[in-house]
Amino acid sequence: MKNSELAFLAQEFGTPLYVYDAEKIKSQYLRLQKAFDGVNKLRINYAVKALSNISILALLKNIGAGIDTVSIQEVHLGLKAGFAPEKIIFTPNGVSIEEIESASELGVKINIDNLSLLEQFGSKHPKTPVCIRINPHVMAGGNRNISVGHIDSKFGISIHQIPHILRIVENTKMQVNGIHMHTGSDILDIDVFLHASEILFKTAIQFKELEFIDFGSGFKVPYFDGDIETDVEEFGSRLSERFNLFCKEYGKELTIAFEPGKFIVSEAGFFISKVNVIKQTTSTVFAQIDTGFNHLIRPMMYDSYHRIENISNPNGRNRFYSVVGYICETDTFGSNRKIAEISEGDYLVFKNAGAYCFTMASNYNSRFRPAEILYKEGKGVLIKKRETMEDLLRNQILID
Repeated sequence: MKNSELAFLAQEFGTPLYVYDAEKIKSQYLRLQKAFDGVNKLRINYAVKALSNISILALLKNIGAGIDTVSIQEVHLGLKAGFAPEKIIFTPNGVSIEEIESASELGVKINIDNLSLLEQFGSKHPKTPVCIRINPHVMAGGNRNISVGHIDSKFGISIHQIPHILRIVENTKMQVNGIHMHTGSDILDIDVFLHASEILFKTAIQFKELEFIDFGSGFKVPYFDGDIETDVEEFGSRLSERFNLFCKEYGKELTIAFEPGKFIVSEAGFFISKVNVIKQTTSTVFAQIDTGFNHLIRPMMYDSYHRIENISNPNGRNRFYSVVGYICETDTFGSNRKIAEISEGDYLVFKNAGAYCFTMASNYNSRFRPAEILYKEGKGVLIKKRETMEDLLRNQILID
């Protein structure tokens, strides 16, 4: 999207404001789909936790995606957006057996990553097909907060516990129709992921009734010029070839599945704020804006980088600023950033704000959560209203 379009939307809908580019979401989905055109059966399940607005889900449904959900609430969001139950996979962690059974009753695919729950579910529902999530003990990226396939991760059943899995399957006579892994975000080295894939293949060959193998996701997107990103075209070509060979070895044509979240929506998202005041101290020039980590927590939580641009003065002289929020905590979005000269009232935009941004927003400091806009066919459409005082008070109860 152009800066002028973003500035217009900020004026029309107010700030802070999340904007999502529908065409970018579509193009990312189609890019990944094309990267795996070497396989006959491909399933792309968008990870709802990245951005869960039902209009975004409906957009993805209309171009052929399924969805990956991690809570019963996300399952219901998917159904509300129009997904058929069989297009939804439920991949929770640390939930109760009752939540898994509730999802199963809705007809969605079940993915279990815990030996105890696997045995409980298999004993009670042996005829219900189940996918099993393994932990390959592979570190996919440099950030342990978002890498979930390493040995200390809480996710998945260890590959060293495969004999135990097989014993549960034999004892309960349960049906296993899928094998799954997810190494986490930021695949920096394709060879590392392919190594993890070999572990998954060695696991899969031990299960005789599979319908699909799910490789999770973790495709890295660029956050700045020259940043490393996953070469999905090379990755798709190499993994497709290996997958096809495995299917021949297995004796059956399986579906290859993925669960991208950030890859699909990150670059499609823009977060726009307004500059409240410029504050100069003895060492720093602060641009203080009308938002905080209550609306965009990733820089403070993960030390993530979001490119910041002044869309009110894009051609201005570059100066150095620390961009900070209005929360009564340290909430720094970027320190000592080179940005076109900022004046009070200017609009700043944060790039790569589509994934894990609004979905992690809160009402901290009793601030309202922002509105969300879908930019589609040349115009912005409101897909979530800005909160009001009524929303903040809705479930509170005043007692004497």
